[in-house]
Order: sequence, then structure tokens, then C-alpha cells
Amino acid sequence: MTGQPAAADSEDRRGAPRAGATPGRPLLPGQPGRPDVFTFGETMVALRGSGPLKLGGTMNVSIAGAESNVAIGLARLGHDVRWAGAVGEDEAGQLVLRTLRAEGVGVSGASTDPGAPTGLLLFEPRLPEVTRVHYYRAGSAGSRIGADVIQRAFSAAPPRVLHLTGITPSLSPTARAAARLALQLARESGSLVCLDVNFRARLWTAEAAAEVLREWIPFVDVLIASDDELPLCLPGGGGGEGSPGGGEGSQGATGANEGLRTEGAGAGMGAEGADGGMARWASEQEEATASGRAGACGDAAPVPPQEVAGDPAAAVAAQARLLLDQGVGEVVVKLGAEGATAFTHGGSLHQPAKPVRAVDAVGAGDAFVAGYLSALLDGEGPAGRLERAVTTGAFAVASSGDWEGAPTRAELGMLGAPPGTVVR
Repeated sequence: MTGQPAAADSEDRRGAPRAGATPGRPLLPGQPGRPDVFTFGETMVALRGSGPLKLGGTMNVSIAGAESNVAIGLARLGHDVRWAGAVGEDEAGQLVLRTLRAEGVGVSGASTDPGAPTGLLLFEPRLPEVTRVHYYRAGSAGSRIGADVIQRAFSAAPPRVLHLTGITPSLSPTARAAARLALQLARESGSLVCLDVNFRARLWTAEAAAEVLREWIPFVDVLIASDDELPLCLPGGGGGEGSPGGGEGSQGATGANEGLRTEGAGAGMGAEGADGGMARWASEQEEATASGRAGACGDAAPVPPQEVAGDPAAAVAAQARLLLDQGVGEVVVKLGAEGATAFTHGGSLHQPAKPVRAVDAVGAGDAFVAGYLSALLDGEGPAGRLERAVTTGAFAVASSGDWEGAPTRAELGMLGAPPGTVVR
């Protein structure tokens, strides 16, 4: 169920947004056959262990992928969403497609690749609040997605919103070319473009990411990023010596990549301790390395010193203004335990995080994006978009898994229920 699009004159590219306005450009009208959202990328089989992998034990089997996580979140909220990607001609690939179909995500644009396997992702809980992540995705089917998949999707029905992440272009030159084509086709068809930066230090360097993201920025209507990812999008942004992933090159995945994920209090969620006390959701933790988070900014474009001296919030605001001046319609900054802030040409709006009992920080950023796009499609203004985004993010943190805790539309109000509530 989607809301009516904002009127075509509801917001000028250089004007202040009115309530219900879409960022930068109006949404295409909803019509039969036209998906609300189209997204694409790699989705892998995810195995979640109960402890150190070298000791064996049991594992839960699921799927995981930033774009498909967002797609599932949107489908549960009642939107028509399509996902395209490539999986191997194997049982793992069938699990990916079967799961997405079961969640109501359209996969007619997906393909199977007989020459490459479906990627694999292993989660290894190592401490109560620290999880190691192991990737086996080099040469996977998902990394070989081609531009023909994108051309077919737009020829069939241009979406109202194209959702991209910074993960897909890091996988291979062909994936990067496919994403670039999607941006061009979105511009030609009038589709809004949402980009979630999702920087992954294990896949490419900050310098390589900045080169691609700077090229993409003129096409972007809604930019979503954590505060330390913003500089990657700025003119002149990039990584230098010591930047995350700087020693791994920019050729994409290079084998059984390994990352370290922190969860609970270790994820910056404001948890009260290792006893699982109340916590606020961390909007960006998935697949981030512990060493990479602090340096993701690299040597970005300068911000006026009078605006940043001892004031991180002023630095973020100044960076957001630079991106707005580059033509982005709206910049949404995820601030972890502090919530999120949306910046437009009309000003900024902050939304605090929702307090929840932390279970698993995985997938919170993708759930945030799903909630934000859902409210955008419903014609909500910035306040309504942020409110739904932090709500869906909180649901993700309160549940195990990348996407399993994503709420339905009817469940959105459950976070306000007092402790011990039983819904009958």
C-alpha cells in the first residue's frame, strides 16, 4: 500500500521542502506494473554460528545482502519492490530466490550463473558483543552482474525509486558498469535515486570508493550515510595512507575476506552493559570493520574551520551543505545511538533513536533505509520519513538476523507499547 506522490511543484531543487514533498524531484506516479522500488546487488547465503568456528557446533542458515535486506523491509511494509542480482546455479542460489519470493519481493529480473557459485557469509560470535564476519565472495555469481540485467528492468517498467548502495560497485568492473547504467536510466526515466553509501573497507579503499561516489552524486536525490561516510562523497574526498582498506587495493573482493563486527555496547549503541540492558539502535554497523570505522573519512574536501572546531555536528552540517550544493535533494545522516538528521535546502531536522533492548545490530542500517523510503513513497515529509526510519531500525536491533525482524505496517506502533504488553 503506497501513498499518493507529491505534486510536481511541491519542492524546487533550491527551495525549502514542504510537508509531504519529495526530495529534489517529484515521484513518478504509481501505476500498475511500475514497481515502487527497484534495487540490485549481491545476496549471499549466511551461516550464523553459535561460537568459534574452529570448534564446530551448529549453524543457522539464512540469506544476507544490503539491497535485498532493504527490499524485504519495503515488501513487509506493503510496497511493490523488485530485486535483481545473479546467483549460482546451485542450492544456495535457490535458497536466495525462494526466500525473496516468500517475502513478496519480485525476482523476475534475477538470473542464475552456471559458471560461478553463490557467495557465502559466515558470522562467528566471538565475544558477547563482538562478532567476526568471514566472506567468501570472490568470483561469485553476484559479483558478475551485468548491465543487461539493468537494461531489461528499466525497459519493462521504470521504478519510482532506484535504490543503490556503495557495495555493488566495489564487487567488480561489470557490477560498477551496471550501477552506472542504472543511474543513467533512472535520470532518463524520471526515477528518484536513493544511494546508501555503505562503505566496506574489506572490498575497496576509501580512495577508490570516493572516486566512484563523487561521479554518482549529481544523479542522487536522497543520500544516506553515516557521519564518517559523508566525506567520501565530497568533491576531493578520498582515502590516503592509513585509510580503511588502504592496503588491500581497489579491485574488489579478493578471497575469503574477513571483517570484525561489534554488537551490543561495542557497536556504539549506548547499551548499559553486557547484560542486554536497554540500548539505542546503531544505524550503521553491518559488515563494517572495527578498524575501518574511525578512518573512513580519508582526506576529504575541506570544511570551513570556524564551523568544525570542536563541533562534530557543525562539521556534518557543513559537509551536508556541500553535498546539497552538488545537487543532492536530501542528505540523511545516520548517527547511531544519537538517531539521524536529514538536511535539505530548507534546513535540517533531527530524530532521536528509539530505545530498545539490543539483540543484534546486524541489518539496522538497511532497515533504516527501508523505513525511510517507505515513508517517502507514502508522501510523508522529512519528519515522517525519519520517524519511520528510526522505528524500523529499532525493530532490526531488537531481533536476530539481517532482515528477519523487519516489521509489517501493522506492527510499526508496537514499539510504544509498555514492557510486558501481550497483543491478543
